[in-house]
Amino acid sequence: MISSVLVVEDDPELLEALSGTLEAEGYAVSRARHGLDALGQLRAGARPRLILLDLMMPIMNGWQFRHEQRQDSELSRIPVFVVSAKTDSPQHAAWLEADDYITKPISLAALLETVQRFCG
Repeated sequence: MISSVLVVEDDPELLEALSGTLEAEGYAVSRARHGLDALGQLRAGARPRLILLDLMMPIMNGWQFRHEQRQDSELSRIPVFVVSAKTDSPQHAAWLEADDYITKPISLAALLETVQRFCG
């Protein structure tokens, strides 16, 4: 069974780079440009094994998305991996009760290791 990953990132180049890297590794990838788009996909029935979540996005940021996700008992079980350029990413990930985090610029080796841990 192919593991699916939802990448929530507003930067179109980074969204495509992350998605392309994961697809090349054999993952099925869904893309969302902001939290509201991601939430809509989840509420429509998408059930990824992992969500890669940027924090700073327009329309609905990562904090707002995570708040909404945690209100739904089924959606709250999907692991969230914070991807952020913020220097205090560990604190933000802890506040959000995220499962893990990685800082930008992203180490592809670290990203793939973490995705494998959650989706393997």
